[in-house]
Amino acid sequence: MTVGSQMQQTLASAESILADLKSYQLETQDQQAKQLFQNLANQMEQTVNGLKQRLQQIQQQEPQYRQK
Repeated sequence: MTVGSQMQQTLASAESILADLKSYQLETQDQQAKQLFQNLANQMEQTVNGLKQRLQQIQQQEPQYRQK
């Protein structure tokens, strides 16, 4: 498995976690828990954005990692 493939899998997992956190935030009635999920979602969104940027760098630097 290439680094690019591993990065794509990691990105997909991180995006799934982000979606779950946003869902939990909407589903809970507890304001403290709602705020916690909001904060975690914000942090995960930053992580997702960082992973996307890194994946783009890998794809630009190493053409063999590009999807066909």
